[in-house]
Amino acid sequence: MPRKPGIVDRIEYALFQALTTGMGSVSHARAERWGETLGRFAYRRVGVRREVVLDQLRHAFPEQDEAWIERTAVAAYEHVGREAITILRMSRMSRNEVIERVNHSTGQQRFADAIAEGKGVVLVAGHIGNWELGASLLAAQGHAIDVLYQPARNPLWNAEVVSARERLGLNLIPRSGASKAALRKLREGHIVAIVADQNAGRTGIFVPFLGRLASTHRGPALLAIRSGAPLFLGASIRQGDGYYGISEEITASREGEVDKVVERLTRAWSASLEKLVRQWPEQYFWHHRRWKTRPPAEGKDHQEEEPEGRRSGIES
Repeated sequence: MPRKPGIVDRIEYALFQALTTGMGSVSHARAERWGETLGRFAYRRVGVRREVVLDQLRHAFPEQDEAWIERTAVAAYEHVGREAITILRMSRMSRNEVIERVNHSTGQQRFADAIAEGKGVVLVAGHIGNWELGASLLAAQGHAIDVLYQPARNPLWNAEVVSARERLGLNLIPRSGASKAALRKLREGHIVAIVADQNAGRTGIFVPFLGRLASTHRGPALLAIRSGAPLFLGASIRQGDGYYGISEEITASREGEVDKVVERLTRAWSASLEKLVRQWPEQYFWHHRRWKTRPPAEGKDHQEEEPEGRRSGIES
């Protein structure tokens, strides 16, 4: 049962409502410019996770000089600000308006064929482009899609987010204990989407990502194995005033022991995500500490007890 909202919750929600109303009263182009300005301010004046962003860019692109690293970091902050405003405005968009935001796409025929097979589809996404719009687009197109999500701490804000997503056709599965619900939805032929590229802590599996081993959630691979559903990587990349939708099937072999198959599938989707990040580095969310947890071979002093992101809910 959701907790009763307190005074701080009500103040936060009032500010959220005011910002949403304000962003909805101006043109989309102007709202996005405000978002970019806010992003630059966060980088240059506030410095929110600036050193984390710069350090991770240096590790991922060691061949680039400091000028490129800083330009990309600034662009990444601008991207976060712009897409945050877009997500706010999406809460009041119609389904047709969401569909119109995507200019073109690739891999859609195979994705449609996979849905038609009736086994459901496991759709894994990373924090690149606008992952919220990607899921909303599928719902707006009439697909049955369920998204694993972490309920917000503020119950008023959480109710608003849930309502906005459901209005666009998204079904939500709380991450806590999500395994049974997700498997049931897949057996009903639904798409189950998981944003799974945050640090997974000691429960994760270490696979290569952008030049280093990264603790990665097992959930997408486990769901695909248990259900027999195909596994796809999805993304909505910003291009000009719209977006470029990408759907790529992960076709790694599923023969052999479960742990080996989980590793194989996780390596494969992580490699596909890496290709997108290398092509559009300014659209990746470098602000989370993706490589926070280190492999045991690097020494106990480097271990972290908990993941920075949220557990997938399908880790056993």
